[in-house]
Amino acid sequence: MSLKEVYQNEVISGLRKAFEYKNIHQVPRLDKIVINMGLGEAIQNIKVLDSAQAELKVITGQAPVVTRAKKSVAAFKVREGMPIGCMVTLRQQRMYDFYEKLVNVALPRVRDFRGVSGKAFDGFGNYTLGIKEQIIFPEIEYDKVESIKGMNITIVTTAQTNPEGKELLRLLGMPFRN
Repeated sequence: MSLKEVYQNEVISGLRKAFEYKNIHQVPRLDKIVINMGLGEAIQNIKVLDSAQAELKVITGQAPVVTRAKKSVAAFKVREGMPIGCMVTLRQQRMYDFYEKLVNVALPRVRDFRGVSGKAFDGFGNYTLGIKEQIIFPEIEYDKVESIKGMNITIVTTAQTNPEGKELLRLLGMPFRN
């Protein structure tokens, strides 16, 4: 059973019982997942950006967008408009496929994994998770990786509060440790 079917068959009823929603449209759902790789070393070596784009495309199945510096910062030798990272926004079926892969395959491959923090919510039910190594995803071939790169994964929900967002993600399989 796909994650979308699990949401429709089990998660909606669980959330309606827990938070006593009167209307089915009040029930929180996943809106989008944004994966961002900030690459400070792209300032000296532009090839790092190309490899990060290729890896992000393999992981998500969608072409990433290059992010550029909004302001010049002399201390970091950054000029306005310089490429400094890449990001992907996933919606609909790709979002559900990525979430399922993240929870069931990638996170258990993290060394000494005991669950993710339950405190990384933003106050509006959105969750942000930092990953230190891109090699936890099964699509990345370890031998071809030039450098270890981290990424931020933001899961945007339609929840209004943190407890609603946390319960939604917990029912969808997110392994919280607290």
